[in-house]
Amino acid sequence: MLTKPLADAIRTAEQIITSAPHVSGERDLAEGYDYLAGSIRGALQMAWAYERDHPYFVRSTGPYTKMGLDNPDTLYFHAWLRDDAEYVVTGVRGTTADLSFQILDGDYSPVDVPGSLAAFDDRELEIGADGGYTLRLRPAPGAAMLVVREVFSDWATERPGTLRIARADRIGSAPPPVTLDRVTKRYGVAGKILISRLRTFLAFAERFYLGLPVNTLTAPRSTPGGLSTQFSSVGHYDLDDSQAMVVTVPASDAPYQGIQLGSMWYVSLDYVNHQTSLTRDQARIDPDGMMRFVISERDPGVANWLERTGHRRGYVQLRWQRLSRPLTAADGPRVDVVAVDDLAEQLPHHEPISAEQWRARIAARQAATAERMLG
Repeated sequence: MLTKPLADAIRTAEQIITSAPHVSGERDLAEGYDYLAGSIRGALQMAWAYERDHPYFVRSTGPYTKMGLDNPDTLYFHAWLRDDAEYVVTGVRGTTADLSFQILDGDYSPVDVPGSLAAFDDRELEIGADGGYTLRLRPAPGAAMLVVREVFSDWATERPGTLRIARADRIGSAPPPVTLDRVTKRYGVAGKILISRLRTFLAFAERFYLGLPVNTLTAPRSTPGGLSTQFSSVGHYDLDDSQAMVVTVPASDAPYQGIQLGSMWYVSLDYVNHQTSLTRDQARIDPDGMMRFVISERDPGVANWLERTGHRRGYVQLRWQRLSRPLTAADGPRVDVVAVDDLAEQLPHHEPISAEQWRARIAARQAATAERMLG
C-alpha cells in the first residue's frame, strides 16, 4: 500500500493524542482529535509543498491547521529552499503592521528550535511607490526554509499584500511530471511531519511554559527562534469559574502588540467566534495608558474580556513586534488573580459593554477572518 507510511503515522499520532498528560476528560480528547485532523491536513500540505526547485508559498498554519501557539493576528507562509541556489521573492506590501522574513536551517523538533540563519523585516527592502518589491536570496549553508509572517494589528482596516517565490535559474521552466516514486516519498514525508509536529509542540510547551509558576507571566524577553525585533511574555493559567486573571500592561508604541490564549494542546483558542485574543488596536486603552485584560470563564461585562471558552487550564502569550529598542520589565505585564465578583477593584476605569456591543465585536472578528482567509 503506497499510503501505508501515512496510515501508520496516523495510528501513532492517535496514541500521542490519547496519552497526552493533560487529557483528563472527554472535551480534552475531542479537542485533541480535532487538533489531529488539522495536523494531518497541515502535514499533507507541507509534504506536497516540499519542492525546492519550483518552490511556492503555502500557509503554514491557520484557523483549521493550527500548531505552535499560532498567533491569531498573523498570516504564516513558508517555502522550502536549497542552500546552493538563488531565489527571487517578489510581492506587493500590504498595509499590515509588520512583514518579516526568516531563513531557518531546519524544522522544529522535540529537542531543538531550528537555527535562524537570517531574520529581517520589510524596513530593509526597497519598496516602490506601488508597494512592489523584489528580494534576491542566496541562502547560507544549511538553509532549509523561508518563513514569512504578515501581522495584523487592526483586522478591520489593514490589508494583506501578495507574495511569490521562484528559484532564479528555473524561472520559465516546469517541474518534472509526477511519478509513483515521488508520490510514495511524499506520503512518507507527510507521516514524519505529522509525528514530529505533534511531539515537538507538546514538548515545546513543557520546556518553555509549564516550568513557570502558574498564573504568572514572564518579563518581556526575546522570542526563541531568532526573531530579533520580537519580544514576548509567556505563562500558563489554572483558574476556576469564580476566578479571573487580570493582566495589566502598558500600551506600547511598537507597531504590533497583542495578547492571546491557548489550549493545553499548545494551539490558539477559537479566535474566530470568540474573543480569545486582542491587539492594541482592538483593545480598550484606559486613560492612564494601561490595558487591563480580564481572563475568565464568566462574562465580566468588559471590552477587554478574553474568553476561556471552558478551558480551566491554558497558555497566555503577549507579543511585541517590529521593535526599535529592547523591552524591559517596565514594559511588561502585571498579573493579579481575583474573584470575578471583586473585579471592580482591579478595573479603575471600567466601562461596561452591552450584549449587543459584544455580538458586534464577534461579528466583526468573523467577517475579518473570512476576508483574511480569502486574501
